[in-house]
Amino acid sequence: MSPLGLVAVAIATVLVMECVAWLSHRYLMHGALWSLHRSHHEPREGAFELNDAFGVFFSLPSILLIYVGVQGSPLALAVGIGIFLYGLIYFLLHDVLVHKRIDLGLRPKRGYLARIVQAHRLHHAVESKEGCVSFGFIFAPSPRRLKAMLKRTEEAKLRKAAPPPQASIANRERLAPRSAYAKIATD
Repeated sequence: MSPLGLVAVAIATVLVMECVAWLSHRYLMHGALWSLHRSHHEPREGAFELNDAFGVFFSLPSILLIYVGVQGSPLALAVGIGIFLYGLIYFLLHDVLVHKRIDLGLRPKRGYLARIVQAHRLHHAVESKEGCVSFGFIFAPSPRRLKAMLKRTEEAKLRKAAPPPQASIANRERLAPRSAYAKIATD
């Protein structure tokens, strides 16, 4: 396969991984593996949460395919790099931009990045594994559509409303962790 073909395979793999991530998140993490994923829907204590095990698990196919690829299989290498690229994009958008596990000071107000943040916050507006919306990450449905989905979902147990605006940001987070998600869901 030509180098351009391998680049196309890597890009296609990134797109396929968004589908894999959506299906995994919707049916495994919010299903049989909720015992691990629940930690991501609760206030985090410390640097890590049980949910981080998914990142380790999902990195294994990439590592294996890259290893096979450097042993002489360019197609395996392209797929492995595509999985790696999806993981990198996911980490930067999810852990850095949305959850600020590394705070770079980014606070998007409009455009694609703001839509990603708002879609994920709407996902976290629900306290339980049932009734959540927005399971993918690179492609986020419009906030208007997600809010309508939340209103139609009987299983959605929304988080409590945020404390009064006069409370400091640090105090609001201490009083009602992730409460901003509920405000976005009910606006």
